[in-house]
Amino acid sequence: MIKGVWIAVSGLALVLFLALHLGGVAVALVDPAAFERYADSLHRQAWLPWIEVVLAAAVLGHPLLSLRRVLANRQARGPVAGPLRSRRQGPWEPLAALAARAIPWSGAVLALFLILHLAQLRWDRPPAGAELAAVRAALASPWSLALYVAAGAALGMHLLHGGESAARRLGLLAPATAPSLRLAGRGLALLLGAGFTLIPVALVLRPAVMAGAGG
Repeated sequence: MIKGVWIAVSGLALVLFLALHLGGVAVALVDPAAFERYADSLHRQAWLPWIEVVLAAAVLGHPLLSLRRVLANRQARGPVAGPLRSRRQGPWEPLAALAARAIPWSGAVLALFLILHLAQLRWDRPPAGAELAAVRAALASPWSLALYVAAGAALGMHLLHGGESAARRLGLLAPATAPSLRLAGRGLALLLGAGFTLIPVALVLRPAVMAGAGG
């Protein structure tokens, strides 16, 4: 039970970071100068390295704890047991079932993206005032852009299952609260998944749009 709680807590910590990160990146679409000021101010904060340590622990701990939980569940059910199936009916349920089955694959896509993203923008951090230029340079490669878009879609699928799973592990999914929690979780999955899917494309297209408008 405690391990399940830590899976949920680590996942929720990452979701909180992603929501804040999405808000910061979205600023680049409407006010590039404000985005550069935001990025420069953030990187100067004394608490940032501590937050990064916590995030690193969550990034490493979440998949490892989840994998250990899956193996323990399979061992408990036995070798002949098939995958668990939901009896709920509704328009979201086929997609939710697909998201649950695809958890290992969506997690793998996110891990691959994280390695690339850190290599591009964190391990060789851009100088002050050049953050947006570095982001656009990273997205200039079609393969890199494709991975960013795939990671956004994978995040949405991952959260579609993970939100409800976290609520269940924390003991919040009671009959009275289940509908509202599921709706909130699916809304969050849609918001973050669509945001991280569309913003990289928008950042690539925006200079071309501005150049066309200026011409």
